[in-house]
This record gives sequence, structure tokens and C-alpha cells, in this order.
Amino acid sequence: KIPKGVEHGCTIDNRVTRVAWLNRSTILYAGNDKWCLDPRVVLLSNTQTQYSIEIQNVDVYDEGPYTCSVQTDNHPKTSRVHLIVQVSPKIVEISSDISINEGNNISLTCIATGRPEPTVTWRHISPKAVGFVSEDEYLEIQGITREQSGDYECSASNDVAAPVVRRVKVTVNYPPYISEAKGTGVPVGQKGTLQCEASAVPSAEFQWYKDDKRLIEGKKGVKVENRPFLSKLIFFNVSEHDYGNYTCVASNKLGHTNASIMLFELNEPTSSTLLQEVKTTALTPWKGPGAVSEVSNGTSRRAGCVWLLPLLVLHLLLKF
Repeated sequence: KIPKGVEHGCTIDNRVTRVAWLNRSTILYAGNDKWCLDPRVVLLSNTQTQYSIEIQNVDVYDEGPYTCSVQTDNHPKTSRVHLIVQVSPKIVEISSDISINEGNNISLTCIATGRPEPTVTWRHISPKAVGFVSEDEYLEIQGITREQSGDYECSASNDVAAPVVRRVKVTVNYPPYISEAKGTGVPVGQKGTLQCEASAVPSAEFQWYKDDKRLIEGKKGVKVENRPFLSKLIFFNVSEHDYGNYTCVASNKLGHTNASIMLFELNEPTSSTLLQEVKTTALTPWKGPGAVSEVSNGTSRRAGCVWLLPLLVLHLLLKF
């Protein structure tokens, strides 16, 4: 930041007979007499101990050597001071926002002034970006990709004041690609929705087809809902005629793509069917391995009891 004013002082004593302030070889003041025409230069004091001038509203052109010349009875003396003017950074030129197709090259420019000369850096404002992308006034990107779109921030700093920043928005255009094509199964008479999601810059326009015939918005029982990246084909009351293969087409000025999506019949079980299944389950013997094993084990246990009975009777007869 340029100071509003700067004071130059020169200490003197009673031996001084003449005093003057000079900027290089130009006399500014000689005693109380002003020699320069610049209204910003004023005399602050001219006493037996102090001789001072002030330069108001200092700018960079005031930088340089200033000399206090003192004449005594014996010999002249001089005292010199060098004024250094510091200026906070200022960005005076920067590229405008740009829209470019993927794969092309871009060049961004950021020109800044200040004293000392500011350091200029470029940074990509993105969660995936790390550090600076350029430590120069110029940023070159070869073969730009869609991931490199977004804001680019130019920063100029020289430690005189806080850095100044400006941003440039880079839009990368690319053709659509379908990221999700979602079909569904729906019973007759129910509501069904086919969904098509596509990413593109500029945003994609969607169209729906069945058997190469485009579906027009407003068809009875069918509605198309389009958003910038999503399209839905909604059937409010699905009939047998509605089942089949549908094509979602996404397009913008750079190209188009499509995906096939199926609306298929989903049999909804009736109450009589569910009742019949319950009766069948209850009346039919279980034919699984456990059932066979259980019957087999029961038969073995009964056979074992019949075989042990004669041995028990023989044991009792011998005992008595």
C-alpha cells in the first residue's frame, strides 16, 4: 500500500547558515523558499535543530534519493536518505470465463503489478486438485478433460498487503454418456417408470422410442419427465400393449448416445392362488430327508424293542 505521506527530517545546530533539500539534482526547498512546483511537497519545520519536508500522496515516481545539504562556517555537509515506495499487488489483466470442447488446449493469463513485483500463482478450485497448477502468470492446459473444468483462481502477493485473488470459470463441453438405464417389471394395471440418466455439457436433451417410433409427450396414459441429467417415462396404467423394449436417446451439440430399457410384465399373485398354495403345503406329507430319517429311526426303535423282550424273560427265569 502506498503511504499517504512521508516525512524527511534533517537534524541541524546553530552553526548552520544555509540548508536545502534536493531530489537527485533538483532543489525542492532552500531554507524557507520552495523551489519545486509540486504542491505535494511542503515544508514542515525549519528551526535551529530541525529541517524537515513532507511529500504528500506518495506514488512510485517519488522513489529515489533525497539529500539534505547543510552549509556551516567551516564546510558543507550532506545527509542522504533513499525513499523506497511499496505498492500492494493489483491484478490488472485476467482472462475471461471460457467454454471449450474436451480435448482442446487452453491458455489463461493473469497480469499483476506491485512493488516489490508480486508472485503470481494459479490454483484449480476442486476437491481433487492438490497444490498449485502453475506458479506463473500463464496457465497452459493441453488436451483438457471434463475433470479439469471448474474455477481457476489467480493469486498475486508481495507481502506488502494481503494477496489479491480473481477467478476464471472454465467450462468443458463433452457429448452425452448414459450412466444409468433402469428398466422395471410391472403388473398389468399398475404404474410403471423407466429411468434414463445421462451426463453431458451442455445438458442432454432426451427422446424416447419404441419400435423405432418416437413417443410424443401427451400420449394418453404416458408422461415424459425431463430434467438436466435425468429423464423418466411414466406409465400410469400399464397394459399388455405397453410391454416391450424402449430406447432412450440423449443428445447435445457434440453428439448423441442411446440405451435400451425393458418394461416387462410382472405377475402379481392373487388371493386364490395364495390360498391354494397354503392348502397344498398343509396336506402334502413332507418328503424331505429329515422325514425319511425320522420314519426310518422310529421303525428301527420298534424292531429293537421286540428283539430284546425274549432275552429279558430268559434272564428272569434263570434268576429264579
